[in-house]
Amino acid sequence: MGSTHLIRTEAVVLRRHDLGEADRIITLYTAHHGKLRAVAKGVRRPTSKLGGHLELFTHSQILLARGRNLDIITQVETVSPFLGLREDLWRASHAYYVAELVDRMTEDRSENYALFRLLVATLDRVATARRADQAIRVFELQALDLLGYRPELRHCVKCRQPLDADALAFSSLDGGTLCRTCQASSTSARALSANALKVLRLYQTGDWSTVSRLRLDEALRSELEQVLHEYVRFVAETQFKSEAFVASLRQFGLTGSR
Repeated sequence: MGSTHLIRTEAVVLRRHDLGEADRIITLYTAHHGKLRAVAKGVRRPTSKLGGHLELFTHSQILLARGRNLDIITQVETVSPFLGLREDLWRASHAYYVAELVDRMTEDRSENYALFRLLVATLDRVATARRADQAIRVFELQALDLLGYRPELRHCVKCRQPLDADALAFSSLDGGTLCRTCQASSTSARALSANALKVLRLYQTGDWSTVSRLRLDEALRSELEQVLHEYVRFVAETQFKSEAFVASLRQFGLTGSR
């Protein structure tokens, strides 16, 4: 087999499902080839050398052989296992959401290196940060930007006028914030507090060093989550199964080391 049929790439495992008695199909998000699906042959056997390197969310260096229908994983070496995701169900639930968002909102083999770097950085933050949800909110806004769905947070999305400090609203349908006048004619506007807008703008800059030091009360955290989840669902045109998983853990108080 010639070298042109081999791909060596960094990748993150987004999803896995069993194939036959011993194989798995692995959905990967790669640094330079976008989203790929590949077969890991024999990975479910105890003697497999691939298994430990292809756990969910693992960041690995992978060698793929191009196949007729699916690529085949021939070698793999872990770059980072993000151990914090293995030891804390609350953090793992957020990682599921990150992986599901990337899987649902990207096309196969469409390169987006910046999104790959954001994915790796976010999984590291979710695994280690004091508050995993802060990392998720930054990820949502940064990923929306990289995928071409950046919400307008500086001006009214309809009349383009600068926003006042009060009487703000956000509309997923319109793609951003609305002023006092324009929100009256919007059927999808929801109230947005001035503090929420300030934090959303900070999230949109991607300044993690500042975000990680924020102390937000529960009401503001809830507002931010609701606004962004609503917008992500609108853009993706789908519900996310992992959202329900996170919500169920919260309902039963299983929020880990937050």
